[in-house]
Amino acid sequence: MTMVMSRLRTLEEPPSRLAVWARRLAVFSLAVAALAILIERADMLEIVPVLVTFGAALALSVLAILLAVASFVALWNNGGPGFAQAITAMLIGAGLLAYPGYLAYQGYRLPPITDITTDPVDPPRFEVVARLRPPNSSLYPGLATAELQKAAWPDIEPLPINVSPKAAYDAAMAVIAKRKWRVVDARAPLPNREGHIEAIARTPIMGFRDDVVVRIRPTREGGARIDIRSASRYGKMDFGANAARVLALLDDIDDAATTEKPERPERQKSAPKAAAKPGQGKR
Repeated sequence: MTMVMSRLRTLEEPPSRLAVWARRLAVFSLAVAALAILIERADMLEIVPVLVTFGAALALSVLAILLAVASFVALWNNGGPGFAQAITAMLIGAGLLAYPGYLAYQGYRLPPITDITTDPVDPPRFEVVARLRPPNSSLYPGLATAELQKAAWPDIEPLPINVSPKAAYDAAMAVIAKRKWRVVDARAPLPNREGHIEAIARTPIMGFRDDVVVRIRPTREGGARIDIRSASRYGKMDFGANAARVLALLDDIDDAATTEKPERPERQKSAPKAAAKPGQGKR
């Protein structure tokens, strides 16, 4: 009889307030993060309010996890219901922090650059899209950035293909269209003019805008050389996004333009090297 009464009291007892508030905060943080993503993708506000909103979501998720831990301690000491609410808060908070945590790890191991190109000596130029970028952000940063890129991604280099410049241009346009990037300028190659494509790509989750330019030049052998440049509009680090985009775009254009590839060494799929720490020298 005593055991039955104890179970009834447990069922009637309300869940731990700490656990309930942990779950509420976790759900609210998820809603705030979704709002930040929606605002950025719908072009409602500038990037700074979006980042502040998303940062607030992350702070709320951290607070939810701390409350969940405190509720676990209270439930362990005092018993009672609320374990499910605390677990829910932990899972939501950890899930929301997982991708930013991965980006923080990438930021630690990768060089702090946001402009990647296959030709650092004569990088493709942003022309039309330059009017959409922040002031003084369209010029290539220079030799220091080129050296950091070469050390981290030595396999980023121009793409020579044995097709005509027009065929290479058509292949690049087809790949860009498949990716649903917004093309802001496109000029097909002519005998006295190189091919030029400018497009706006968006990051997968937040939808931040990165700018891409593709240049197609004829070669003496009758083929074409493709150079690509991808640059973030804001920030001092891209967490490897632009390098990954350039490598994927080179491979996709190569596949689209070449039915029978000439025998040449395949581009290395090496992982990016970690950025050198002060005093360690070049990577």
